Amino acid sequence: MTLAVVALCAAALVTQAPRWLRLAQREHYLASGVTRFALRWWRVGANPLLAAFAAVSAAVAFFAPAAGVATAAVTVLAPVGLGLRGRTSKLVWTRRLRTLAAVVVLVDAALVLVASVAGAAAAGVAALACLGQPLVVDAALAVTGPFERRSARRYVRSASAKLRAVRPITVAITGSYGKTTTKGYARHLIGATRSVLASPASFNNTGGLSRTLNEHLAPGTDVFIAEMGMYGPGEIAAMCDWVRPSIGVIVNIGPVHLERVGSLDGIVAAKGEIVADVDVAVLNVSAHRLRALADELEASGRRVVRVATDDTPARVVVHEHDGDLVVVVDGAERHRIEHTTAQAANVAAAVGIVLALDLPLEPSLSRLDSLPAPEHRQQVEQSATGITVIDNTFSSNPASGRASLALLARHARPGRRAVLVTPGMVELGPVQREENEHFAAAASALCTDIVVVGHTNRAALRAGVDGPALHLAATRDQAVAWVRANLGEGDTVLYENDLPDHYP
Repeated sequence: MTLAVVALCAAALVTQAPRWLRLAQREHYLASGVTRFALRWWRVGANPLLAAFAAVSAAVAFFAPAAGVATAAVTVLAPVGLGLRGRTSKLVWTRRLRTLAAVVVLVDAALVLVASVAGAAAAGVAALACLGQPLVVDAALAVTGPFERRSARRYVRSASAKLRAVRPITVAITGSYGKTTTKGYARHLIGATRSVLASPASFNNTGGLSRTLNEHLAPGTDVFIAEMGMYGPGEIAAMCDWVRPSIGVIVNIGPVHLERVGSLDGIVAAKGEIVADVDVAVLNVSAHRLRALADELEASGRRVVRVATDDTPARVVVHEHDGDLVVVVDGAERHRIEHTTAQAANVAAAVGIVLALDLPLEPSLSRLDSLPAPEHRQQVEQSATGITVIDNTFSSNPASGRASLALLARHARPGRRAVLVTPGMVELGPVQREENEHFAAAASALCTDIVVVGHTNRAALRAGVDGPALHLAATRDQAVAWVRANLGEGDTVLYENDLPDHYP
């Protein structure tokens, strides 16, 4: 019986492995990320009861081996809602994932071997291995991390060599949000007079930047724009060490990274690594502590192009007026973008980059009326059934949420339904609940219905809803089905954020 239970547990380890490997991939192969998300899932719905049952069964298996079968079964079937294959974020068998999977298999094989020779405790040891699989994957991530970093160096060396050979002016962009949009705007404006390459989509880490350069940097490129994201202090500094930007840009500072960094000042310090060694800094001095950072850089003799979205003194000021964006440069209105969904901070930073590059201003300003529309960022479309659909599903943060609600207010028709569909905002650390409550409260003043997707922010969003009809959907697909079944011509729906399905 005992060996049969050990064999069943071994089969359960193999069966459940894709679930945890997918989490590792979605969380950028960060050690501890798998266990952190596993704990989130085990706290949702019926999963706490299942987790308790599995843990008790594993303990009992040390004395009654058959109980280990129950633990094995639970770990294959649960956490309920976290699929083995995934719906929106499927497992991709890259070289890195195959390496990680091989290490996980070796660790699991060692655990099964230990269990098989553990005598009377064999079934209990095997059951605990099933229950602790997220810890095993995190341990494998810690083991493979140094190897992966060494492996990446050859791609970085090649990319760095191409940069030195082509010698474009390199612009590095970061911010809590708005990085990708600003990058697209800057590429568009600079393209009026110069040949420019920008890292695609959200390629904002070492792997994405080195791949961009190795595959796309061509002789004759005048400007390279590198988007730089971060999960903690030191990451941007490490990228700047080999990219060596001449111009560093900080678009915005917000609570998006509080879950990992802890405070807004910590975010400024981590993002500020991008301007540590540049010739010119482009800073949104309307954002938290960036005015002080600008003062520090100027005091050290560095050139700073200040941009702003309020009345803070700056060379570039972009502000909203009756649905238009007014672009002021050196105190004079130079352009007005009519009826736009573009965000002032992104436009201001892009114009600031043009000034930092000392490019002719007029050719770039003439392109402001044809800024590229970022995909899934406040896109407005009409459905075949006459529903106005506002798509802001790429990501969300407090500023983006406010802008999306303003867009909803602009398009909603009197007497018709105005609907918000959202899973809420994530990665806001200690203010996540508060920000989601505030968002739901603000939406309550505009909406007839609010559809809350998933469990991650369900309690916070429910607490903030006051007035509109509240609907709960386990998945985005269920929410979309509700919209299609209940909305018609003249109604408006805002899809705000779309968390991948490795979130509960």
